[in-house]
Amino acid sequence: MKTVCLLAAVAALPASAAFAQEDRSRFAVGAQLGTPGAGLQAQYAVNDYIVLRGSYDVLQWDADDTYDDIDYKADIDFQSPGAFVDLHPFGNGFFVSGGAYFGERVVDLRSDPDEDVELGGFTFTPEQVGRLTGRIDLESTAPFLGVGYDNTFTRGGAWGFRVLAGAAFGDAPQVRLSASGGTLSDTPLFQEILADEERDIQEEADDYKVLPVVQIGLSYRF
Repeated sequence: MKTVCLLAAVAALPASAAFAQEDRSRFAVGAQLGTPGAGLQAQYAVNDYIVLRGSYDVLQWDADDTYDDIDYKADIDFQSPGAFVDLHPFGNGFFVSGGAYFGERVVDLRSDPDEDVELGGFTFTPEQVGRLTGRIDLESTAPFLGVGYDNTFTRGGAWGFRVLAGAAFGDAPQVRLSASGGTLSDTPLFQEILADEERDIQEEADDYKVLPVVQIGLSYRF
């Protein structure tokens, strides 16, 4: 709520002439940090109201995660180039953004059980299961909508500040799960049970269809 009130207050400020300082160009570059990772961006101001923006964000992270009550080591690797149009309806820093993220975004899973685990309603020992490995592939194209504040082209100096909040949308991620090294891991019955477990993880991975995006960044206008 505080963020919404802040953006509303910014929008109410008098519109400023974005190109009153003719000694500076319509191009800017910058860096940002947020939920999509760390990245770089380039901006081109078409006029006082439209800014075209391209970015490239990278998120690489190792985490402990739990799917269907089984603990996994999760290796997150998101490579997210993006293309956006930022609309400044009041001619000031407030903007509404639309566009899309592209590229490969995957989560690799690995589990080496050290106690009995339940798969598909059956209990197995660590020796029977062996190692569980999985992969969650997110949609390569994720449309984006958001709002924010960016004064790169509405102030006299070379440096600008940007804050952005929104969401990226995609189809259901694709999940693959396999087992190896166990006394039962290669048997047909265990493979059927593993397929059921894969479907259970798929249901939980559907939460990745909508990813929150929050970013802050700095820009330099030439």
